Amino acid sequence: MAVNLRAPDPAALRTVDGVELGVARAGIRKPGRRDLLVVRVAPGAAVAGVFTKNRFCAAPVVVAKAHLRHPVRALVVNTGNANAGTGRDGLARARAVCGAVAAALGCRTQQVLPFSTGVIMEPLPVERITAGLPEAVVDLRADNWAAAAEAIMTTDTVAKACSRTLRLSGGDAVVTGIAKGSGMIRPDMATMLGFVATDANVSKVALQRITKAAAERSFNAITVDGDTSTNDAFVCLATGKGPVARSTKDLEALGGAITEVAQSLAQAIVRDGEGATKFVTVRVEGGRNASECRKVAYAIAHSPLVKTAFFAGDPNLGRILAAIGNAGIATLDTAKVSLYIDQVRVAVRGGRDPDYREAQGVAAMAKPEFTVRVALHRGNAAATVWTCDFSYDYVKINAEYRS
Repeated sequence: MAVNLRAPDPAALRTVDGVELGVARAGIRKPGRRDLLVVRVAPGAAVAGVFTKNRFCAAPVVVAKAHLRHPVRALVVNTGNANAGTGRDGLARARAVCGAVAAALGCRTQQVLPFSTGVIMEPLPVERITAGLPEAVVDLRADNWAAAAEAIMTTDTVAKACSRTLRLSGGDAVVTGIAKGSGMIRPDMATMLGFVATDANVSKVALQRITKAAAERSFNAITVDGDTSTNDAFVCLATGKGPVARSTKDLEALGGAITEVAQSLAQAIVRDGEGATKFVTVRVEGGRNASECRKVAYAIAHSPLVKTAFFAGDPNLGRILAAIGNAGIATLDTAKVSLYIDQVRVAVRGGRDPDYREAQGVAAMAKPEFTVRVALHRGNAAATVWTCDFSYDYVKINAEYRS
């Protein structure tokens, strides 16, 4: 049950000159559903990526990182099978898929980036993917973003896509992106795939810097359940068919637009968290640095006790204070800490606010969206993360995932 989240309107998604997308029903895990995406990229495009830090990273992650050293001409994404925990055989299968895509599109194997998501430790059915490629190639077109967003879904209940237009000194540029993710979500990066494209002309070095910064403020600022996946990837494409982003002002504008799209997609992932009924912003202020603020925010957002209280709408505030104290900030003076649910101050100077009434907390947490704000009163830094609650359905969805 997605929290205040709707499927994207295809008419609202802007095409990106130099990017074509095609989907197919390859029957990788379940027959009849879109589960294969091919993206053709114009020659000369700059491509940058950020990937999972899980040491058991999947074969497609290893291959994609290696192929990023070459000019990229295509992306291929399959759902239903993660090709993770598959050893050398998995690497060979990922490369075989790249080879098949390269043959179909007339480029080199090393110019194809592979991405997979789905069940771990099962052999990638290369023959099904290659059999589905002709359908995907025939389907290639610029206005296929909505279908592409649907094709990369796994346990998602809603496709995720959005567009923005920005003004650069040389004219208007477009940024459009899609993402998938619903569970196994936490920083570095999440069981998520995110793809953002722009027609702006920007160097690969600058695009990599923009991509990393955008990831830190979006996909690395969310958590559903605290589990880091093996297959996470966030890739940005800049085709160069539009205005040049060269000046500092242009680069800042482009970085801001890409970050805005990435944040919209990341928040959509949390809103579509497995079994989620609440969307919660956790804001920590007054820290000595952003790192310790993030530690406190994630201590709250990862706590199963806190997240089940979110689900119940129960302002069991001791759970939140305990999570703050468990964040690993050795020099934290708890006597200075204040806690708010939306605008309601529930704790001050490390203890219950004498003016707080339980009914206020109940009312705030009954809403489908609310903010938990912590004031540490030890500096000027701040950090924000987005999370959701734990419901009965989260357990049900994951218990039945392979059935």
